[in-house]
Amino acid sequence: MRHSRDGRFVRTDIWREGEYIDLWSVPHLLSGIMVALGLYLLNFRPVSAFIIAFLIFVMYEMFEALVKIEETKMNRTLDVIVGMISFTPLFLLAPYFSQMEIISTLILVTIVNSTLSFFGWLESQKALVLEQKLRAEYQLQKAKMKGRRDRLQIRFRKNRYRFKKV
Repeated sequence: MRHSRDGRFVRTDIWREGEYIDLWSVPHLLSGIMVALGLYLLNFRPVSAFIIAFLIFVMYEMFEALVKIEETKMNRTLDVIVGMISFTPLFLLAPYFSQMEIISTLILVTIVNSTLSFFGWLESQKALVLEQKLRAEYQLQKAKMKGRRDRLQIRFRKNRYRFKKV
């Protein structure tokens, strides 16, 4: 984590939110696979499945905005696109696989996605705690510097007044 010129703390870990695509794009990609396989297993028609998948990805991004996950608009847009990019071919190719293969893949992808998202969330929480500690230390140091400045100004004024009398 580093401190920017405009006074903000900027995360530098691999789980930080990127301007376009970041490591969080991998769970969005895996989510597209999960939604495709789930909707296929529920026997949705292609048009309905595409609309439902799109709405799921958009609603998830809206949820992220509500819980104050800071992302650029482009990152939010690309998260939806990445989900749809993984959804589309898998939904269209699903009829060529057996139901057992689809269920096995769905279970495996769900486990990988959940594990990856959990560890990413943990790292984000660690970064949040670190940021709070850095902010507190920054405010403490800022207050100390202000106190030193005020004492120096008082001393300077006293000395200036003393020199004028002589």
